[in-house]
Amino acid sequence: MKISVVIPAHNEESYIARCLSSIKDQLIPQEMEVETIVVLNRCTDKTGEIAKSFGAIVVADDSKNLSSIKNTGVAYATSDWIVTIDADSWMSKGVLNTIYQHAKSPNCIGGGIRIKPERLSPGIAVGYGMMLVPAFFLGLSFGMYWFRKTDFDAIGGFDEQRHIAEDVDFLHRLKLHGRKSGKQHKIISNESITTSCRKFDEFGDWHFVRIFGNPCRVKRAILGGEKEYLDKNWYEVKR
Repeated sequence: MKISVVIPAHNEESYIARCLSSIKDQLIPQEMEVETIVVLNRCTDKTGEIAKSFGAIVVADDSKNLSSIKNTGVAYATSDWIVTIDADSWMSKGVLNTIYQHAKSPNCIGGGIRIKPERLSPGIAVGYGMMLVPAFFLGLSFGMYWFRKTDFDAIGGFDEQRHIAEDVDFLHRLKLHGRKSGKQHKIISNESITTSCRKFDEFGDWHFVRIFGNPCRVKRAILGGEKEYLDKNWYEVKR
C-alpha cells in the first residue's frame, strides 16, 4: 500500500524539517510506501530546499486559499490514500502505521486524529477547548486528515469557496459521504500530532479565544471576506 502525505508550506524553513523528520521516522511495515508532497505557497525562504533534502516532491500554488493549496497537493499524489498535515505540526511515530491498519478495512473512509499543542497555558487550553469540545460531540477533528483519493474526488475535495476552516468542512462532508456509502470515519486516538504554538507566541496565548469570540467575523473570513484579517491571522503569519 502507498500513502501520500501532502504538506502546505508558506515560508516554513523553521518548522518543516521537524514535520518531515517525523514522517521519515514513522514505524511502518515493509509493504507500505510513503510519498511526501510539499506545496510551496509564495515561499521566499529555504522551505523548498529543505523539502527536497528530505526527498519530498515539491510543487507550487501561490494562491491565498488553503483549500486550493491542499487540492493542488492531492492532485500530484500517486497513492490511493492521502494524508494532509500542516508544516508546523509533527506526527507521533505510529501515525502512518495506524492509518495503514485502518485503511486495510473496506469499511473505513478515513478520518482525523487527536491533536495537541506543543505547550500549554490557561489561554491556550481555553482556546483549544473552544474548538475541541464541540468537535468531540460532532465527531470531527483538526490538524491532520486521511482519506481515499476516490472519496476525495467524490465529494469535490476541499471547498475553494472557503478560505479558512476548510479542513473541518472537508471532514464533515467526508463523514456524510461515508454514511451514504456504508463506510465509517475514524478519529485516531492512540496516536497524535503536535502542533507549534507560533501563533500564540506572536499574538498571545488568548489568541484563539479572541478570534472565536467574534464568530460573525470568522464566518465572513471563511467565505473570503475580511482580507486583511485573513492575512494577519492565517496567510501572512510571521515565521
